Amino acid sequence: MKFLAEEIEEYSVLHTENESELLKSLNRETHANILNPRMLSGHLQGRFLSMISRMIRPERILEIGTYTGYSAICLCEGLKPGGKLITIDINEELETFTRNFFKRSPFEDSIDYRIGVALDIVPTLSDTFDLVFIDADKINYSSYFNLCLEKVRPGGFLIADNVLWSGKVIQSEQTKIDKDTQALLDFNRMVHEDSRVSNILLPIRDGLMILQKL
Repeated sequence: MKFLAEEIEEYSVLHTENESELLKSLNRETHANILNPRMLSGHLQGRFLSMISRMIRPERILEIGTYTGYSAICLCEGLKPGGKLITIDINEELETFTRNFFKRSPFEDSIDYRIGVALDIVPTLSDTFDLVFIDADKINYSSYFNLCLEKVRPGGFLIADNVLWSGKVIQSEQTKIDKDTQALLDFNRMVHEDSRVSNILLPIRDGLMILQKL
């Protein structure tokens, strides 16, 4: 997931605003107690998501893939007063851990945390979203995009994480491509060719595709 020289990444982190004490604690406890802690957005990407949210000043955010709540808290930092973030995750085993950190955050009343299948839940939502963050199973990225785009306001944004997939998206044709990599290749090509959005792929951490609905 690291594409920059370690020294460059460290320098970037040193010259990026600090995590809050709550986020530092969430980072530590996720790495200490939860499987696959690399799924956490982390300091640099978390500050990027916070900055984007603060630039947009959304009233409604949708997140697909909560994990332990780090990115949700970061995204909430830009919510307008009275705004709401709906975050969906399928892993009920993380619910107690994640809700504990939401309760400790200043955004408890702004977060609507739902356990279930996003492909079933998203069609039931009546909200119009200013910002959508997709960071869930890669197989369904294209489906998430198509479901969410119709619920995003014109001029609103979608961000998809892990679109470089540890560099696997540029494997040679001679290398057998796994299903997740193929799904991301299909997603990246699809959104790049979609006339309904403008896009930029940023090599931040594991790759962020940023899309604006036209």
